[in-house]
Amino acid sequence: MAQAARTLWPVGHTLAWRLGGRFPSGLSAQSRAGFAGAAGGSGPTATARQGSPRLLGAAALALGGVLGLYHTARWHLRAQDLRAQRSAAQLSLSSRLQLTLYQYKTCPFCSKVRAFLDFHALPYQVVEVNPVRRAEIKFSSYRKVPILLAQEGESLQQLNDSSVIISALKTYLVSGQPLEDIITYYPPMKAVNDQGKEVTEFCNKYWLMLDEKEAQRMYGGKEARTEEMKWRQWADDWLVHLISPNVYRTPAEALASFDYIVREGKFGAVEGTVAKYLGAAAMYFISKRLKSRHHLQDDVREDLYEAANKWVAAVGKDRPFLGGQKPNLADLAVYGVLRVMEGLEAFDDLMHHSRIQPWYLRMEKAIAEAPQ
Repeated sequence: MAQAARTLWPVGHTLAWRLGGRFPSGLSAQSRAGFAGAAGGSGPTATARQGSPRLLGAAALALGGVLGLYHTARWHLRAQDLRAQRSAAQLSLSSRLQLTLYQYKTCPFCSKVRAFLDFHALPYQVVEVNPVRRAEIKFSSYRKVPILLAQEGESLQQLNDSSVIISALKTYLVSGQPLEDIITYYPPMKAVNDQGKEVTEFCNKYWLMLDEKEAQRMYGGKEARTEEMKWRQWADDWLVHLISPNVYRTPAEALASFDYIVREGKFGAVEGTVAKYLGAAAMYFISKRLKSRHHLQDDVREDLYEAANKWVAAVGKDRPFLGGQKPNLADLAVYGVLRVMEGLEAFDDLMHHSRIQPWYLRMEKAIAEAPQ
């Protein structure tokens, strides 16, 4: 209100000047004399009307303030209308999709996708894949998880790779383009990794396929878009590779981790027992190779703490999330990766020995409060 008063003050000042200096037509001589006195003239009523300029100015100021409040209220109502329309449009789009997620529950890439779907209130069915036989995804030549099947009307699309799934669905929700078309923007390519193994890579997987107006509405500027892409890639290229060396750091931690994996995963009774003990032993030794491959410190916890603190520093002190007042795709990716360690010693250590806990708790709350 104070800001509105300062802005509107010149209007009140001009109105008082106009009434004091120019006479509206049709006034009697007595009335003209009265206005002249109010303007500082020498008419017979000048003394009686000495307070009129202040009174008129105050009245104009009050009128300007009321008009300012009226237009402010109209703007807020219009903004709420637009937000409601966008929410309704997004709800309409999401209701046209039937989603089925093929996953391992303890996989960080699958957890990333679930975090995205949950935050955006997209309903989906989960098919837990047996990690030994993988019979649940025998329909697919792509043999990794997550895999998302998306039914849109008569069209059934298969989306592979966690970052492609997230980028394609977010593009769909923002732009309303057919999902069948969006998928073509993320073509798979065969490549050979550092170990000489052929792998499938996806072009543009951190990029949302939006026009200029859509991108401006979502990000507000190029810097925010670039920042989101940078940290999404960091979550895939670095953070996720700190999980295994930390949860399998010692034989006891490896056994606890596989107990959790067997309990939450899809194993038969015999498979579960074999996986728990043989898997724990195998992963304990494999984690040492991963430590060497990624040039981690002797105590891999230090790398985990450093990564968490680097992320917190990127978010900064002036915003609750990297995305500002609400999580963006990078927030959801980092949260999804770290969430798979919940209940394990590595997670407890991370919460106690790094600065990430306040941000992590805000993320939990944001996803829990997402409209269902």
